[in-house]
Amino acid sequence: MANASRRLRSDARLIWRRGVAAADAFHLTRTALRLERDVIRVGKMRVPLEGVGTIAVIGGGKAGAGMSRAVEQILGPKLLSVKNVHGWVQVPDRTVRPLRAIQLWGARTKPDNRPTRRGVAGTRRIESILESLGESDLALCLLSGGASALLPAPVPGVSLADKRRVTALLQEAGAPIHEINAVRKHLSRVKGGGWARLFGGRRLIALILSDVVGDPIDVIASGPTAPDRTTFAEAIRVLRRYGLWERSPRSVRTYLTAGARGRHSETLKRLPGRVTNTIIGNNRTALDGAARAARTLGYHVSVLSPDLEGEASQAGSFLSRLARSVRDEGKPVRPPACLLAGGETTVSLGKSRGLGGRNQELALAALAAFAGDGMRDILILSAGTDGEDGPTDAAGAIADAQILRRARARGLDPEVYLARHDSYNFFAPLGGLLKTGPTGTNVMDLQVVLVGS
Repeated sequence: MANASRRLRSDARLIWRRGVAAADAFHLTRTALRLERDVIRVGKMRVPLEGVGTIAVIGGGKAGAGMSRAVEQILGPKLLSVKNVHGWVQVPDRTVRPLRAIQLWGARTKPDNRPTRRGVAGTRRIESILESLGESDLALCLLSGGASALLPAPVPGVSLADKRRVTALLQEAGAPIHEINAVRKHLSRVKGGGWARLFGGRRLIALILSDVVGDPIDVIASGPTAPDRTTFAEAIRVLRRYGLWERSPRSVRTYLTAGARGRHSETLKRLPGRVTNTIIGNNRTALDGAARAARTLGYHVSVLSPDLEGEASQAGSFLSRLARSVRDEGKPVRPPACLLAGGETTVSLGKSRGLGGRNQELALAALAAFAGDGMRDILILSAGTDGEDGPTDAAGAIADAQILRRARARGLDPEVYLARHDSYNFFAPLGGLLKTGPTGTNVMDLQVVLVGS
């Protein structure tokens, strides 16, 4: 049994790593952006370089370093010089690397997705680059998950601290990303099409690595190059829906109220013809890579969904029921089986606030569901493809029979830790945390469920 458990754990880690590797930002950017003689090509779009003045590269996100490195390699030393390629891309501090023409700017030190003053200063630099471009210039915009926090630009009258406060309130309430962004967009100069509105050059091409269910370009990175469907009135409704209006900073309420009365400009509603947005990868990309790896290892594979949402604890219970069905009934696939899912769940903290992230909570809920039968022949791994899960140093966690035995030996009750949202402190002493460090990509989360034969 011990050997079987080790095999499942080794296989799950490998399958997860292969899924993350399939969504490698450098590779996906090189696949999406091509240089053919004197033409830049993105999909069916062709942009002749003749007559183009300078090329500016801007953007932000957890995958920004790999995307920037790919752009420099695609353009090559000669073009970098001839077209005076320059740029500024904001990334987590740990991913900063020296490049030839593009400045990578560390705008976040901790894995908590909180915007910083350094991020504000860098975002102003990007705005100045956009403002400096002439009508013959080209801009490449590189966007990936995490950019919302890495590109802070509070509107006049709202401080960075106030904006962080209202975002934290929404996250703690378990609001989904599209509702959080409806508020953030209306408190930002950048989000909700700010860059598309500011750009006055020949063409702006945005390459986007999606970290949002369904790949809505107006939600990914809060849509700096996309039109926005939300309004000031909707932002107010979101805060009221979660009982947060009166708890929000006065500056936020004042600005949103004035906007709803027409005293501030709405976010961008129509995309200029010179701006193009292209999705270069998403959660399905990672799922496909993981599925290929699982089949190679001999598993019967069932890809459940790239759209797993809702409460993390409920998702964990759902996956545990499916795993039990596979083990005991051979449905929906017979063992040895690999069930794969992806997406982004949420955790509604309430008054109980331990330490952990949505993936650790999902794994803990799955473990709790198996407390009665020992989790025989079943393993559930859930982790963020960016290598981060909440304000912790872990990407996620693994639940299996070995973890359950260790928990019982120490007298640790999964239900108790689940009730106080303290998944990190449950898994840490049991060896159940998955720690990878930054992966350089971000296409939401990836769940690997293995059922042995």
